Amino acid sequence: MDLVVVIVIGLGIGVMVELLLPGHTIAEFFLAIVLGVAGSLASRYVGAIAQWYGPGEPASFLYSCLGAILVLLMHGSLFPRSRRSGRD
Repeated sequence: MDLVVVIVIGLGIGVMVELLLPGHTIAEFFLAIVLGVAGSLASRYVGAIAQWYGPGEPASFLYSCLGAILVLLMHGSLFPRSRRSGRD
């Protein structure tokens, strides 16, 4: 159940980020979802392996949110929309 909640957190953050930014395409929408889920899962499991928190603790959900946001911010800073979409 914990895995499903972490995936839903990443999915929700990816959807929110993409819908809040103007001028998105369907490919960018799915990329944001995948990156949100990947960041959420990565931060959840890195924290569990490092024993910062256990499964089901509130900190694991907080770090899942922060991981998804961090991955999306890193992608946005490395690949700005003007270069990705071909528009200035």
